[in-house]
Amino acid sequence: MNAIDLLKADHEKVKAILTQLSESTDRAVKKRTDLLDKLEMEISIHTQLEEQILYPAFKAAGGKDEAEMYYEAKEEHRTVDSLVLPDLKKTDPTTPEFAGRVKVVKELLEHHIEEEETEMFPQAKKLLGKEKLDQLGEQMLDLKATLKKSLSASKLAA
Repeated sequence: MNAIDLLKADHEKVKAILTQLSESTDRAVKKRTDLLDKLEMEISIHTQLEEQILYPAFKAAGGKDEAEMYYEAKEEHRTVDSLVLPDLKKTDPTTPEFAGRVKVVKELLEHHIEEEETEMFPQAKKLLGKEKLDQLGEQMLDLKATLKKSLSASKLAA
């Protein structure tokens, strides 16, 4: 599987979860909690696929512009992973604050996804070519399977 196609499929999954989450009501506590757990797992895996596999190859193949895109994308990941998602997870799902934070997470992620899909991915296709993207896609599938297993195991142990 091509790395870009795999990442775009992940983006669609994340956007679907975000839509469900933003449309949920403050009475749907279990639904909100489950969706948030799902979102966190998808984002965690997706971030690692990009940061360990695609981003380094993209940065290495490019120049100054690609390096800037690389660091911007990593910073957006850090913002969501370290600041926004942890705050959302600590927020009571029955409150208006939760709905507000969901909206912010949704906007941040949609912006990030749009930038990747309109700027970084087309550039990566040009720089890396089909064969390299197919190799990266295979690496991503392997890493994804490993991460899913370890995240599921850690959830069971918790």
